[in-house]
Amino acid sequence: MKRIVCVLLILLLLTSCKGKGDHITVERDENGVLKASSEIFAMDTYMQVTCYGKRCKEALEASLYEIRRLDALFSVGQEGSEIARLNQTGEATLSSDGASVLTEALRISNMTDGAFDCTVYPVMQLWGFPTSQFRVPGEQELKTALLSVGSEKLQFDSNTNRIQLGGTAGIDFGGIAKGYTSDRLMEIFEEYDLVSGCVSLGGNVQFFKAKTDGSLWRCGIKDPDDLDSDRYLGILSVKDNAVITSGAYERFFTDEETGKTYHHIIDPATGYPAESGFRSVTVVSKRGITADALSTALYVMGKTKAEAFWREHRDEFDMILQTEDKTVYITQPLAKSFSSEFTVKIIE
Repeated sequence: MKRIVCVLLILLLLTSCKGKGDHITVERDENGVLKASSEIFAMDTYMQVTCYGKRCKEALEASLYEIRRLDALFSVGQEGSEIARLNQTGEATLSSDGASVLTEALRISNMTDGAFDCTVYPVMQLWGFPTSQFRVPGEQELKTALLSVGSEKLQFDSNTNRIQLGGTAGIDFGGIAKGYTSDRLMEIFEEYDLVSGCVSLGGNVQFFKAKTDGSLWRCGIKDPDDLDSDRYLGILSVKDNAVITSGAYERFFTDEETGKTYHHIIDPATGYPAESGFRSVTVVSKRGITADALSTALYVMGKTKAEAFWREHRDEFDMILQTEDKTVYITQPLAKSFSSEFTVKIIE
């Protein structure tokens, strides 16, 4: 689970109501603006959605419906989902949502020289991360699985949305689907003319406009050493952006025989968990889908390549990196909006 905490002030409870099994709280915030909020479990994680405005409850209900719809579409573990059927049969005509996610996944894969690759699913299966049946695969197993990894292994016609997988290839949108979902919720917020909003999809946080008083949101990025407390790696002041973090602490297992720990961020080039020298990577971007995929890609790259990549694509995103020596590196545009108790160095 990606660990980012969105700090929200909650005042003056007015009423609570249930709809379609969801517990929705409706209240007014400290500025008198109507607010609706709810929690939901989807995409294998807990999510929070908070809407502000006259039509906040309607927007929230539409958002919860959209989360469930996309979960059912993209889940590799739900039999009958679009992606599960594709992986079973090797071919499909994708929905417009599936095509949009795949198009961005292929773009990011190409930009990052494969550091992010949605076709790494066969390798993830060997490690047991999709099913939590963890094991350390043999070297020959990984070599065989890697033969099916790489965006060039699939054929996709963007005109018809038709996709064909080669051999034993498979895809997994786990590293990009929540970012796409948060983007869709921003579109819903716009449709319902909300004043403000915030979503936390398992820690993938995205903000709609500023807070209701016009001030910036304060987003706390968790310290990997202290995930269950209020200690933060840093606090970022932000609006109209996604803030998404990847780290080895999110999902991992320890081999009982060797005592070695393995995490879920797989380097598509080797088939092994990435050893990049990072403790966490946070990406800040206008687009949640881009931030989601890049947080994984940059973690795989390591610090030197990540810095060079940002300099080449700085118009798309900014980043906050923490290395194994606990030094925090932030890109220059974030310098005035980020505070931390750790040693912070600026990437220019």
